[in-house]
Amino acid sequence: MADEEIAKETAKRPAKRVTGLGRGLNSLFGDIQREEPIVTGETAEESSAATGTIIEGLRSIAVSDIRPNPDQPRQTFDSDALDELASSMRQRGVIQPIVVRPHGKNFQIVAGERRWRAAQRARLHQIPAVVRNLNDEETLEIAIVENVQRKDLNAIEEAEAYARLSQDFGHSQARLAEIVGKSRSHIANLIRLLELPASVKALVVDDKLTMGHARALINAPNAEELAPQIAQKGLSVRDVERLVRKALAGTKAPSTRKAGASLSDNDADIQALETHLGDLLGLNVKIRPDGQGQGGTMAIEYGNLDQLDLICQRLTGEHI
Repeated sequence: MADEEIAKETAKRPAKRVTGLGRGLNSLFGDIQREEPIVTGETAEESSAATGTIIEGLRSIAVSDIRPNPDQPRQTFDSDALDELASSMRQRGVIQPIVVRPHGKNFQIVAGERRWRAAQRARLHQIPAVVRNLNDEETLEIAIVENVQRKDLNAIEEAEAYARLSQDFGHSQARLAEIVGKSRSHIANLIRLLELPASVKALVVDDKLTMGHARALINAPNAEELAPQIAQKGLSVRDVERLVRKALAGTKAPSTRKAGASLSDNDADIQALETHLGDLLGLNVKIRPDGQGQGGTMAIEYGNLDQLDLICQRLTGEHI
């Protein structure tokens, strides 16, 4: 959805207090009355000196008074996409405000670094921003929600963000799942990707391997050897799973499958599809053929209404 349409839809919604982050950035912008005038040209230091504290709200802030957050999850930005956004900003301005918090004499970005970078390329002097007084934990949570729900993070960036919330702030996997509206198993699978060798993780970051490829390589004894071959040959996740099984058989690893049991190609295809769809949605997906070879059922498991809302928005194509 275009920035203009996002802004129009957001403006139509009544402002209300939302306590959780599970519904995404609506919980952040819901507190800001859209009809309030925008304050211009005020630094964090000037606002604090005048009032004794930073006043939250929507205002216009000098681009030069804003700093990126070095701990934000997203570290890679597509240069061509930034140029396209900058061109749009030169013609129409910044439609959707970024989110910042007071940081010394300046402001630090909480959400919207891509728009701020594009504003610099467009040589804009001011940018609309929602100012919020947030601590480090809240800042990281909101940054994750924005990037995850807009699919701006690669799998490694997302996993590192979850690991930091877990290690630095004591978040359980259940709490992380609640924050981003995904299943606990999805969070666990993502965090396991951090066990991969650095060279394999680099291929995921460079978008040469998908999350499915990375997951298949977790148990591989030769992941560093296999990963470049997968990227060069464009192998499917199923192909990778076969290579890993072959490598494991070569190490004589004990099998978890009962003697005599086998997995048919059809079953393997269905399992691979369930895993792929589960990775895309962040929820558990079950596919059950009807036995006739033509139809069947597909079930998407959700644990709360926020996850159901996420499913509905993905299916209808609405902006999250």
